[in-house]
Parts: sequence; structure tokens; C-alpha cells
Amino acid sequence: MPTDYLYRLAEFVTETRLSDLDEATAAAAKDVTLDTIGAMLAGSRLPENANFARWAAGVSGPGRAAVIGHPVKAQALWAAMVNATAGVALEMDEGNRLGGGHPAIHVIPGALAVAEDLGASGRAFLESVIVGYEVISRIGTATEVRPEIHSHGTWGTIGTAAAASRLLGFDAGQTRLAMNLAMSMSPANTWTPCIEGATVRNLYPGRSGFQGIMAAHLATCGFTAIADGPADLYASVLGAGFDAAAVIDGLGAAGEFRIRRNYFKFHACCLYNHPVLDAVQSVLRKHEFVADDIERIKVTAPPIAQIMADPQPANMLASKFSIPYAVAAAIRQGVTDVTAFYPERVNDPATQALAQRVEVAADAAMSLRRYDYPAARVAVHLKDRRILEAAVTGQHGDYTNPASRDELLGKFRFLARDTLGDGGLRRVIDAVAGLDELDDVGSLSGLLAVGG
Repeated sequence: MPTDYLYRLAEFVTETRLSDLDEATAAAAKDVTLDTIGAMLAGSRLPENANFARWAAGVSGPGRAAVIGHPVKAQALWAAMVNATAGVALEMDEGNRLGGGHPAIHVIPGALAVAEDLGASGRAFLESVIVGYEVISRIGTATEVRPEIHSHGTWGTIGTAAAASRLLGFDAGQTRLAMNLAMSMSPANTWTPCIEGATVRNLYPGRSGFQGIMAAHLATCGFTAIADGPADLYASVLGAGFDAAAVIDGLGAAGEFRIRRNYFKFHACCLYNHPVLDAVQSVLRKHEFVADDIERIKVTAPPIAQIMADPQPANMLASKFSIPYAVAAAIRQGVTDVTAFYPERVNDPATQALAQRVEVAADAAMSLRRYDYPAARVAVHLKDRRILEAAVTGQHGDYTNPASRDELLGKFRFLARDTLGDGGLRRVIDAVAGLDELDDVGSLSGLLAVGG
């Protein structure tokens, strides 16, 4: 019997039961699910995503999986692709600093679609989400990513494959095979589409979910995989190193589940902006000044943030990866939610002028995987020679600096109200809260195939 790290990971996927976990882990999985549903519903309203949903539903033909935000259903592969693409489009999906990236948007759409297809229970769905999330975050922890690589999509493929394998009732050997197959099918992506604002970038988690589900089914068709998919991909191609031991270090330990150690987004932009924006907001709360009082702003951030220093982003998506624009919007407009990145605000001359006075510097010791050192520093230099400074280590919404339950529900209502209406909001919130009691997860997903 194999005893390698991938087999141990596969055993974790097949053996983990909600009944063996503490209430905090189940509650975290429900919160992450609700947050991800909100992101998918909001993103489903963007024109390209609505067009994609209609096209995919037509290509797919009849299916059991909800195309979220639209009154249609599709085959699981296509529903997962459309829903994951919508969920990342507004940059409001949660993430995990320990492993880097955004596990939920890479596992929940695929897990939900497969669970719907099988008529699985809400409990089975939650279990698949918890184990798939863990796999994604731990593979991310083990990887030293090359600077030019955007890991969006790559780690997600193995997580979707793990979740699908769990729902399909695979044993550890079949699960290991499916995960290994998934790694050889992972998307390879750079940061360029983000910086240029090309929305093909939003397909990263969509492609990941599609391929992860396919990998699970290919495992039943007789396809074979290489010996160690993650090491093959991350030790030399997309990464500069891969530490297999880190994947299983503390795996399954009480209180260590990664879905409990995540972050929720309260700024509608790339995570590298979040500690910066928290520092800016701290300065604004403590001192009285306006944009015209500012001579310049110095932002110090992790080295990767140097690629996010364009003060004049071309469009909505590019603005979410522009530290100068996000800082200027926070000061000039007083908002950092999805409305701050609408085209009319991105093109606001006064905001653009302030963004030109924002400098982005690198501190080689900074990393969003560290919690023992600041993740960002901000110094606002005023014309009267005052310098207003703040530093942030764990941004608001991170598990080290958690948001309140009311804040999480408020975010969901803000994102989903236009699609669901007040009555729909209440029904979805209640359904997610009672997920572990649902005999068929379709009781939840049926509430999401609405709008259009």
C-alpha cells in the first residue's frame, strides 16, 4: 500500500467526516459557502458572465446543476465553469494567506455542481468543501511560486478533483489518481491579464473547476497519471520549489483546518491591496485631511506588489490590481467596495490625479504568508510637512483580525440583494445555516438559479 504524501492526502479526503469535526469547522465551512455564493451572484450580473451563462447552458444541454444567478441548469462541468468565473469577477471571493490564492472559488462551484448532479446531501457537500479546501491550501503552502506566475486556477484543479472524488465515493487509491490527473490538467497563468485588465483572467477558477471534475471522471475511465503531479508542476515549471512534507504537516489536527484560517474580503480588489487599504483607513480615522492636502503617499508592500503600481489602470479589472488607484479611491471617494471600481470612478480625473502621487516601494521581508511582520506600511506626506503613518500585519477579515458575523451577513446582502431580493436573501441565509440538515443540496442550489 502506498505511503507517500499524496496517498496520505487522499486518505484524509476519503476519511474526514463532519461528525468528527468541531462545530467551529462546520460553521466556518458554512460562512465560506455563503460568502462564495454572494460573490457568484454578484458576478453573474456582469454582461460577459451573463452571455457566458446563456452560451454554456446551450452547449451543455439539460443538466441538474444550477447556473447561479440565471434561471437555467446545466451539466456539472459547465455549471462549475460558469459559476466559478462569475465568482471571481468582482474580486470579492475569500482566500487563504497560509497557502496563497482563493480556495473557496476553486472548490465550491465544482463541489456544488457535482453534489447537485448526484442528489447528494448538504452534509456530503460540506464535507467535500472542507477536504477540497484543505487540499488546495496545503498544496499552495508547499509551493514556492515563480514571481511571474499567478497561481489562480492551478492549485484549484486538485482541490476540485478531491471534492468530486469524495462525493463520488472514491477510495484513497482512486482519489490519489484523480488528484494526480488533475495536476497535469491545471491551467498555467501569468499576472499579465490582471494588470492589463483582460477578463479572460476570470476564467482561471472556471477552467480549474471544469478540469477538476473531468479529472475525477477520467480516473474511472482508465486514464493513468504520473507518479507525483504536484512536484512535477511546481518544483520546476510553475514553481521554484515544492516541499512535499509541508503538504501533510499537521494534516487533520484539531483547530488546524485551513477553512477556519482564511480571510474574507471587504475591499473589492486584489489581496495585496488589503493591508495597504486598512492602513490608509487607519490614517483617515485618526487624522483630518483631504486629498488636496497630500503631497505624496508612500506605500511599502511585498516585492510582488511592484507589478501593481500603475497609477492609471485601463479598466475595472485592472484597477483592482492597482495599488495607487485603490489608495486614491479610498481617500478621494471614501469607498473600497465594488462601486469604487466601476468604470466611471476609475476614470474620475481627481482620483487619477491623486493616484499619480502614490509611490509603491518593496520590502523584501514582507510576505502575505507571514504574520510576524507587517504586510504593508503607508506614509501619507502632507503639504504642511506632517507625515501620517500606519502599518498592518493581518488585514480586517483575516482569521487573525476577524470580521463580525453581522459584517459577513451585511456583505452577502450587499452582493446578492439585486439578484435575490429580500425574501430570497433570507431563504438562502437560512438554507446555508442548515446545510448539514438538508437531505438534498438541491434545496439550496434551487434558490440560486434565479434572476437573469
